[in-house]
Amino acid sequence: MFTAVTPSTDKRMAEIVEKVRQGERLTLEDGVYLYESDDLLTIGQLANEVNLRKNGKKVYFIENMSLYFTNVCESHCAFCNFRKDQGEEGAYTLSGEEMVAYVEQHITPGVREFHIVGGHNQHVPFQYYVDSLKALNERFPDITLKAYTAAEIEFFTRISGLSTKEVLTELQKAGLKTLTGGGAEILSDQYRQKMKVEKANVDQYLDVHRTAHQLGMKTHTTMLYGSIESHEDRIRHMLQIRGLQDETNGFMVFIPLSMQPRNKNAGIMRRNSAYEDLKTIAISRLMLDNIQHIKAYFINIGVQLTQVALTFGASDVHGTILKEQISHAAGALTPDGLTRKELIWLVKGAGRIPVERDTFYNEIEVYE
Repeated sequence: MFTAVTPSTDKRMAEIVEKVRQGERLTLEDGVYLYESDDLLTIGQLANEVNLRKNGKKVYFIENMSLYFTNVCESHCAFCNFRKDQGEEGAYTLSGEEMVAYVEQHITPGVREFHIVGGHNQHVPFQYYVDSLKALNERFPDITLKAYTAAEIEFFTRISGLSTKEVLTELQKAGLKTLTGGGAEILSDQYRQKMKVEKANVDQYLDVHRTAHQLGMKTHTTMLYGSIESHEDRIRHMLQIRGLQDETNGFMVFIPLSMQPRNKNAGIMRRNSAYEDLKTIAISRLMLDNIQHIKAYFINIGVQLTQVALTFGASDVHGTILKEQISHAAGALTPDGLTRKELIWLVKGAGRIPVERDTFYNEIEVYE
């Protein structure tokens, strides 16, 4: 039975609580209202109730490793501090063999997944990206390749002349098992124009994931929030993801990504508040009734706030990561990875049950 933490005479909030308890879908107007409400505790408690129904007290993590083959990129997105131009100081493009050597030097026992993203490097052919996966798959056949964003896939279609389906099929042959969720930013073409998101548009992002789902892949999806978008923009983003999930049932997890400033020395006023981060995670849980997991990404919101997020609707804390670069290039102040022991401590510290998983949420070990 749901009981509000703080007594409220807010009729609109009571209606939303009742809708959620009855399994009725929230609307655009409901989502915007939740964002504009200051009743964070009721929103969080309601999201917690939904998550407990879906996942109980289990919180999932994976031992994974982040890899970046290249930071050379044709795009100049306003929020990105990772990209470089060809020949610029710090620019690099690694061959498959070089990446294998890097992995052999840094990998830890138990890694089950490579999380692979990078720049849209137009100076190499599509075959480079295929061969990159092939080299890893041949050397580490038991590690799942979670690679490339939908924006990268759309880029590959342009440099190869192949269709989305053909690009994905070639990558699957090389070992690709699932797509990362990045490249979504905010699913609004107006937003993308203002923020100079010089990559896949809204329809292209959704179509890449639709095609991947049709090919049998389960994928991830994100929302990068905290810049110029409105609350309505965020809810419309969630509704588009929810709509595609209704169609394909191919998304495993939704990942709200808190925007990072471009400078690590940026002050508190240039960062999203903890209040906004928790509210976004909770509202994501309430709006996305057809997606099993909402992820609290400790790289962006910090370890301790991630613990709090586990009672605001989140059921996943990502993974060990090992040397994350993109958010840290943009100003993240958090660790660039955690160990398995630290992730277990993080989850248990929030009164939840840590569950080590594989990429597809099959349980490997439950740490009671």
